[in-house]
Amino acid sequence: MSDQFADRDRRHLLHPLHSAASAADPHVWVRGEGAYLIDSEGKRFLDGASGLWNVIAGHGRTELLEAARIQGEQLAFASSFSGNTNPRSIELAEKLAAICYSNINKFFFTAGGGEATESSIKTARYYWKLKGQPTKTKCISLVWGYHGLTLAAMSATGIESYWNAFEPRVPGFIHIPSHYPYRYEGPSGDDPGLAAANELEAAILQEGPDNVAMFIVEPVTGAGGIIVPPDNYFQRIREICDKYDVLFVADEIITGFGRTGKMFGLEHWGVVPDIVQFAKAITSGYFPLGGIGVSDEIASTIEAAEGPYLHAYTYNGHPIGCAVALANIKIIEEEGFVEQAAEKGSHLLATLNKVFAKHPYVGNIRGKGMMCGVEFVEDPTTKEPFPTEKQIGNRIHAATQQRGLFTRVRGDTFCLAPPIITSFEELDWAVDTLRQSANEVLGL
Repeated sequence: MSDQFADRDRRHLLHPLHSAASAADPHVWVRGEGAYLIDSEGKRFLDGASGLWNVIAGHGRTELLEAARIQGEQLAFASSFSGNTNPRSIELAEKLAAICYSNINKFFFTAGGGEATESSIKTARYYWKLKGQPTKTKCISLVWGYHGLTLAAMSATGIESYWNAFEPRVPGFIHIPSHYPYRYEGPSGDDPGLAAANELEAAILQEGPDNVAMFIVEPVTGAGGIIVPPDNYFQRIREICDKYDVLFVADEIITGFGRTGKMFGLEHWGVVPDIVQFAKAITSGYFPLGGIGVSDEIASTIEAAEGPYLHAYTYNGHPIGCAVALANIKIIEEEGFVEQAAEKGSHLLATLNKVFAKHPYVGNIRGKGMMCGVEFVEDPTTKEPFPTEKQIGNRIHAATQQRGLFTRVRGDTFCLAPPIITSFEELDWAVDTLRQSANEVLGL
């Protein structure tokens, strides 16, 4: 059966991140149950990446499907352009205002994360024009940060491999070194968290404060390898943004809605952003929905403008998407996903540390809540990575798939971010599966 699907797929589909080699023998996913994906041959795989970081409530949640059905029968779609609205988008905005950062009470909905990043960039530029500072257009972000692959979002993304086929990038995007505690090297003797944050100040001064609109950053770097910042990093970032009048944009597309053990990731460090962007887990992936929330200062400036905020998508405020998001947030709250992610994430990280503590090819183990990473290196003493051509990460992932664990890797960092409903026993199985697979590939 899978061969038949694969042949039809090859004839008619171009995939995200498409290559002929990777599309030649695809997984044909036909069903999902809880923390598992099931392929067309009936093989079960623990979904170690929650789909694409989004299926936090697990697969097969009938209450989310029912929310979509009921709303679709009432109103499947209507424009949300200014002068039009619908009850579900109003209710979702109200709910987000109640659970989001205290300074953020107004929201703009999109169909996904890339559109959310585009909305942050355009809103920042618009805000500074309204404030009489039209030259503040540049965006600073981190190497290894991921913000989407539409053209401006790709230009903000700090992973070079995504740029090469599409150069030239949009001008005005600057990347500074990641805070990456395992690999960041600041000035000798300086506190690494403060030194990494001060890279932002140096970049602002280099570009000129009158030219920089925003700094966009994930609270925990996701696709770039699950990189958790030092505890003093974000306090200093907030100070720098305030000092130079730069908007602090939190990309919570992966970290929002409980993934890290807080409802939103920056809560771990006690700071608030000027713009927060979200997607993925807001609906657990059951409907495409994303958006941004803006601070009261930004919202009041837009409200006072003489002309319209000329930014729009067809599917802004989609009533079915908003209905599914409301039902999903109800699950998050009633089933204690924030607490579950904190407890299960601590268990997962502790188990990884216990199992891999003395592994001869593990350099770093890191995580926050239900997102953890294991970085394999050729020499843990020197942190020397494996040669790229060895493809260690991909080979370990191939071995875990043979055993029934499917997830994502970034280079030789193996990422584990399963649904929050995943049991402790399933987490332990995933760690043991990774151990067996790594040892097989590395000849141990």
